[in-house]
Amino acid sequence: MHILVLNGPNLNLLGLREPEHYGTQTYADLVALLEQEAKHCNITIECKQSNHEGTLVDEIQGAYGKADGIIINPAAYTHTSVALLDAVKAVKIPTIEVHLTDPDTREAFRHVSYIRQGCIATICGKGFAGYVEAMHLMIAYCKDSH
Repeated sequence: MHILVLNGPNLNLLGLREPEHYGTQTYADLVALLEQEAKHCNITIECKQSNHEGTLVDEIQGAYGKADGIIINPAAYTHTSVALLDAVKAVKIPTIEVHLTDPDTREAFRHVSYIRQGCIATICGKGFAGYVEAMHLMIAYCKDSH
C-alpha cells in the first residue's frame, strides 16, 4: 500500500509559525514521524509540501494509478480551493483531510472546507497524532475496500 501525504501553504514553517496554535515541532519532525509509522505499518508513504495551489493539484493528479490513498492538509487552501476538491473528485483516490488545529474553533472564515466534500473523513485538532490516525484509518479503509 502506498499513501501520498500532501501539506499545503506555510506548513514548511512548522515550529516557527504561530507556535501557540501549531506547536514547536518542525515539518521535518512530522515527516520523520510519518515515515517511522509507515515502516511500522509495512506501507510506503510519500510526503510533499507546497505553498502553491497548482502544485498540490498536480500532485493529486499525479497520484492517479500510483497511490492507494491521499492524506491532505490543504492548510489555507481548505477555505478557498475548489480546484483541490475537483482534483480529488477527479482521481477518485480515497482522501482524508487533516488539520493540526480545529478550524471550527478558530476564525469564522476557517469554518468552511471545500475539500471535505471529496474526503472519506476529516481529522482536526489532534496535532501530529491526527496524521497517524489518518494513516491507520486509510489502511483500514483500503483493506475493507479490496
